[in-house]
Amino acid sequence: MDKLLSIGKILNFHGIQGEVKVGFTEGAENLFTEVDEIYVMRDSKTISLTIENVRFHKNFALIKFKEINSIDEVMAIKGAYLKAPKSKTQRFLKEDEFYIDDLVGLSSYDDSDNFLGKISAVSTSKGQDVLFLKDAENKEHMIPFVKDIVTDVNLKEKKLTIKNIEGLIEAQ
Repeated sequence: MDKLLSIGKILNFHGIQGEVKVGFTEGAENLFTEVDEIYVMRDSKTISLTIENVRFHKNFALIKFKEINSIDEVMAIKGAYLKAPKSKTQRFLKEDEFYIDDLVGLSSYDDSDNFLGKISAVSTSKGQDVLFLKDAENKEHMIPFVKDIVTDVNLKEKKLTIKNIEGLIEAQ
């Protein structure tokens, strides 16, 4: 099976017919209206669910799954994450959006194509995302993930180009 990515979380039931209230990332409504494969991860079990109906209210998705028909069945999956295959969700990424696991492991080069190191991790926050780059000596550098510094991300070549401004990374 394709790698599964979280697309939302079942927060509670909605009504008595088995409809669920789902929290999700703003702007990701298409994931629920166009992705046909949805999985629930609960207690190390993966359950496949089919969306029968979806509507949006305030900042939540209200979803009725064919397999869930009562409050009791919803309570068994309350708090579970909804997941979808990565291959089905990639088309919903905007230009210059990437999945974190696609960035980890990329080789990093400066503007002169000198090898700087590999991306070992990504930290995300509301303010700014940060890449962690390990150089050839296994020293870790924090790189702000902004267009002025990370000038190109090429997933096909597994390459990331960084504008090595003074003090960011010492030359290898």
